[in-house]
Amino acid sequence: MSKLRITKIEVHEFTFPMEDVGKDYNGFNLVYEPGGKQTGTSYATKVFTNEGVTGEYIGGDSPSFAEFNMFAGYMVGKDPIQRELVYNDVKRAMRKFDKMGMGQIDIALWDLAGKYYDAPVFELLGGWRTSLPCYASTMHGDRNGGLDSPEAYADFAVACKEMGYKGFKIHGWGDYDINQEIATVFAVRDAVGPEMDLMIDPACEINTWLETVKLGKACDEAQFAWLEDPYKDTGISQHGHNQLKKIIKTPILQTEHIRGLEQHVDFIASGATDLVRVDPDYDSGITGAFKIAHAAEGFGLDVEIHSPGPAQRALMAAIRNTNYYEMALLSPKTPEIGRCNAVYADGYRDATDEIDSNGHVPVPTGSGLGVTYDWDFIMKNRTGGREYS
Repeated sequence: MSKLRITKIEVHEFTFPMEDVGKDYNGFNLVYEPGGKQTGTSYATKVFTNEGVTGEYIGGDSPSFAEFNMFAGYMVGKDPIQRELVYNDVKRAMRKFDKMGMGQIDIALWDLAGKYYDAPVFELLGGWRTSLPCYASTMHGDRNGGLDSPEAYADFAVACKEMGYKGFKIHGWGDYDINQEIATVFAVRDAVGPEMDLMIDPACEINTWLETVKLGKACDEAQFAWLEDPYKDTGISQHGHNQLKKIIKTPILQTEHIRGLEQHVDFIASGATDLVRVDPDYDSGITGAFKIAHAAEGFGLDVEIHSPGPAQRALMAAIRNTNYYEMALLSPKTPEIGRCNAVYADGYRDATDEIDSNGHVPVPTGSGLGVTYDWDFIMKNRTGGREYS
């Protein structure tokens, strides 16, 4: 048992600007908009200990912060190395909620452990990869001269292929037309040829199961690698996706919108997905996400890690049954949509042009998550937060 004890936790809410960005028809999806300005919000968590070792992580959202506020007092005085104890105690305490508040603090504890042992998190996890193959994951379609047509998606896919990406994922339109979605599937495949892995994620925009079948059959014909979260069940209907799997051949990727180990295992065991989605921010941190990855491995399935970031890179470096790092959300006109690379003081970035010629990104090798945060930027743009001691 270590002698480390948590003495204080700080959570800082801060904002960052996004240029040439607007929102689509209902105000939920970020899209390209020339001259548009949006303000992003993120959260920086810092864990202090009696021995001066700190853990840091930037991520999460306001609902996650609200949940963390419910159990933050429990954390003070605990041994931060005992992540498994924390995971189980907090999971039980948060049983009436979705538990997303667990993610950011768990990742910060992993960062702290890496700094305590002077090792990168991926090595603590048993990892061996030092670079990760990427797919280009687009932002949503717009009507503003960016990703505004099947041809625009096709052109962007070709550009990404020429950069070195081995995979390309379509996020279509919020105000979609199913025929345009299907036309995009075929236009992108025709443009890039048979070598590139293609995926589509309507992000639960498709209104009906029957339209989803039509889109799935187009994916079959175009030989897509997967169809993800297609229709407005919001990605949680085991029965609906079981029925879909009986009709289409394209592998289905689900479980981004359910939370935690047990729900993922239930979804897998029901046969409702072919590939398993996991996210350390959403699924109780690196601790929870690693459990899900191993559970999927036990069922003989792959996991695909949602979204980019240092925690995602560390996690992927230690998992066998996974294929791609998601570089998101990308547009031919705005290469850093939704990302705040300004929070890094060491050159770490997630952006369209951050891959090497083989379509890979490196795994940070410094202690902890392997990144250095720009706290001057964070505090300059701070809009709120809390301290727990």
